[in-house]
Amino acid sequence: MTDSILVTRDGALARVTFNRPASLNAMGFEMGRRWRDVAHEVTSDDSVGAVILDASGPAFCAGGDVVEMAASGASGADVTAAAQTIHDGIRTFVESDKPIVAAVQGAVAGGGLGLMLTADYIVASEQAKFVSKYANIALTPDLGVPTLLPAAIGQRRALQLLLQDLTIDAATALDWGLVTEVVPAAVVASRADEVARFWLDNATAAFGQAKRLVRTGAGRSFAENLDDEAASIGARFETAESRARVAAFAQGRRRVE
Repeated sequence: MTDSILVTRDGALARVTFNRPASLNAMGFEMGRRWRDVAHEVTSDDSVGAVILDASGPAFCAGGDVVEMAASGASGADVTAAAQTIHDGIRTFVESDKPIVAAVQGAVAGGGLGLMLTADYIVASEQAKFVSKYANIALTPDLGVPTLLPAAIGQRRALQLLLQDLTIDAATALDWGLVTEVVPAAVVASRADEVARFWLDNATAAFGQAKRLVRTGAGRSFAENLDDEAASIGARFETAESRARVAAFAQGRRRVE
């Protein structure tokens, strides 16, 4: 069932679409494997300059498909293996040099929060809702939620969301820093496309490297981060694109002076 996640291309733009609307795009076993494979496919393709992550139907993602897990008679070991597969995809996207914008049109629950936070820029509908629900079914958070959620909104608010039966609306999500923008439902898709086109129309590779430096920095020492920053800016300075843009900037600065 490879249509559980669709990948479409428009030039350098790759669109990754969760496509199980009848299940609120909950990620089951097959969809988890598809997610991992799509992550490796998209991030290893040099012709991809930017990614849009979106979803079919009324919800963005309901997290892991616990209904499927229960019906299949899955063991704890099966669930651990499934989570590790999905984690592979999350890590691959987060650590890549492909800038990702998410178009969030509806509810996001449980592990869906981690999948959403795989994106570097999040455009949410005014109707979007965000909830944990892990503890409601006596499970612990996964899919990057314990790491990516506090990185986005701070530890106290992350714990508030995880330790209470709390649903937050789009306005609160924006105030907390969980999403980047809130727009009317009718323009979520077009606004996400606009963000991705901005990256593609400008110094795409530089945006991608900036994303990679920020997203991978937390797991390394300060010295390692500084070394990576120095190497990255030097490598970019050697490119024809950078040299042309730097020259144009310098020429404009001289005119002002």
